[in-house]
Amino acid sequence: MRRKGVNYSKYGYIFTFPFVLAFLIFSLYPILYTAFIGFTDMQGLIPKTIHILDDPFKNFKDLLFENASFRKSLLNTGLLWIVNFIPQMVLALLLTAWFTNRRLNIRGQGAFKVLLYMPNIITASTIAVLFSTLFAYPMGPVNSLFHMLGWSDAPIFFLQDKTTARGIVAFIQFWMWYGNTMIILIAGVMGINPALFESAAIDGANGFQTFFRITLPSLRTILLFTLITSMVGGLTMFDIPQLFLAGGPDDSTLTTSMFIYGQAFKGSYMYNRAAAASMMMFVIAAALSGMLFYLMRDRDAAKLKKAEKAEKMNNRKAAAQAAVKEG
Repeated sequence: MRRKGVNYSKYGYIFTFPFVLAFLIFSLYPILYTAFIGFTDMQGLIPKTIHILDDPFKNFKDLLFENASFRKSLLNTGLLWIVNFIPQMVLALLLTAWFTNRRLNIRGQGAFKVLLYMPNIITASTIAVLFSTLFAYPMGPVNSLFHMLGWSDAPIFFLQDKTTARGIVAFIQFWMWYGNTMIILIAGVMGINPALFESAAIDGANGFQTFFRITLPSLRTILLFTLITSMVGGLTMFDIPQLFLAGGPDDSTLTTSMFIYGQAFKGSYMYNRAAAASMMMFVIAAALSGMLFYLMRDRDAAKLKKAEKAEKMNNRKAAAQAAVKEG
């Protein structure tokens, strides 16, 4: 007798249905509605009829060409992200190489990883209070240390200087996230075939050669993930600049997310401009993500695919020519 087969794929669709429903309601619909608001005149707390502007892109043009605060927030966001991301990736890669080096065989790795990851689980409000206390004026711990070491006779107002304020915010972001990046990279290294490292050791490769010739190329996908998540996190930076300095001094730490929040919920209630700024950031994030995908692509695989495509085209041309001759 022929037994009836059981189709288990339907259970997969059933289990994913709650997520799909939640995504459609709480993510996709707000994104589409935000995009729509960016082309309208929606403002104020009192509900009124929404109209699409005669020039649908007026809100976008006003932000780019007439709003200096928005342009400054874009500059601050990019600067803060670059300053914290570069050392974050460098330190995370160095720690990854250190923890995964089989020759060193470091003891107590679990405790080290927990300590390095811990800043990532501390709430932003706690970190803001901590660093506000550390750099307090005139009797904060950092000022007291500088005075004790003879580096400064007068107390320094760190939080009222644009350069030091940006540097502290960038350092906080770096300090909070390098441990998370390190854990992701270590997980990626653990997924690499151990035979590759054994072969490299037999061939006499040293630690640097193994890391740059085997580890890094094998981590291309993981690195792409960390680059994109860090880029998106940098573009949406909000909690630390808002809680720590509220965008000051003189808007030097004002990020784009803070600008959007201020436009939508602080006094003016200009939802149309906030929505337009949000969609512009979405487009920037999408463009940068596409660029990263292109730069981090597997060039050898792309060349092979291109060669296979060219071979197929040649075969088709040859077959067409042969068919014409036979005809």
